[in-house]
Amino acid sequence: MAFLGVSSLLFAASVAVTIVWCTSMSAMGGMPMPGGWTMSMTWMRMPGQTWPGAAVSFLGMWVVMMVAMMLPAVLPVLRRYRESVGATTGTLNRLTALVGAGYFVVWTALGAAVYPVGAALAEMAMQRPGLSRAVPAAIGSIVLIAGALQFTRWKARRLACCRSMLGHEGALPRDAGGAWRLGLRVGLQCFACCGNLMLILLLAGVMDLTAMTAMTAAITLERVAPAGLRVARAVGLVAVVAGVLLIARAAALV
Repeated sequence: MAFLGVSSLLFAASVAVTIVWCTSMSAMGGMPMPGGWTMSMTWMRMPGQTWPGAAVSFLGMWVVMMVAMMLPAVLPVLRRYRESVGATTGTLNRLTALVGAGYFVVWTALGAAVYPVGAALAEMAMQRPGLSRAVPAAIGSIVLIAGALQFTRWKARRLACCRSMLGHEGALPRDAGGAWRLGLRVGLQCFACCGNLMLILLLAGVMDLTAMTAMTAAITLERVAPAGLRVARAVGLVAVVAGVLLIARAAALV
């Protein structure tokens, strides 16, 4: 009961902070770009802000956002871990926290890698109008490919691996180092499974509440719904259609 209570409070707090940040970013608007799209303020420095400061700000935002998005998907794994490991309450809480910390360290590392790439691409798009005009078509193509990956055997294997963690009853680590490594492993498996969906989110708008809510639901349902593979393919179909529409819109604007 305490585990669910703490998890609920953490989720609620991360969602609240994410909403505040998203609302603040939305109020700033964006920069209209050649090609008929808008550059998000996420990839820009605020007045008087250094690039290291902007990176730290983004990473803080990213970590909170990942907790809000990914906690529902990893919570069943943490609950199963607690049920399968025999330990005193204090030790069990510490081990569970280490598994969770390892999991979110993976997503934190992804954010640290994403920001410089996104900022560099944004800078290039602002300096080169020709490149900026190609962005809508490129986004549509990437969304189309990311959606198509949902129908592949690769995706099915990755999803089966993630879902198997929910019912895993084998030898689970009962020491701090093992719990930490388990968290890292689960995080890497999760990234391998839904990295294509996270890429769509980054392209759709990393601070777009509607896109974040939809992606959170898709990732969670893939893992916990009885027909997870069907959910994954339904998500893939939506992404493929969206990609085709984005490409068609980009072609119409040329």
